[in-house]
Amino acid sequence: MVSKVHALHILVKSEGEVNEIMFDLRRGADFGDIAKARSICPSAKKGGDLGWFGKNQMVKEFEALAFSLPVNELGKCKTEFGWHIVKVVETK
Repeated sequence: MVSKVHALHILVKSEGEVNEIMFDLRRGADFGDIAKARSICPSAKKGGDLGWFGKNQMVKEFEALAFSLPVNELGKCKTEFGWHIVKVVETK
């Protein structure tokens, strides 16, 4: 059972923007470069790197996605903060 995840993250305001970015990432664009250029989250400065986090540390929808994704897969969800793209780098 996964108790912690190390994830990368991009936060944007619209579903259209999240879909554009997902398309670019699936075509090989660099996650860190896009995070730095387009994410509105403070983690953008670090290429979207959120580091390690455990359960009950993130908003419900984000946590559910992060803990369900296989390593190196992309996922998206909507929260009160906007639209998120998540990529899990490793799990413990």
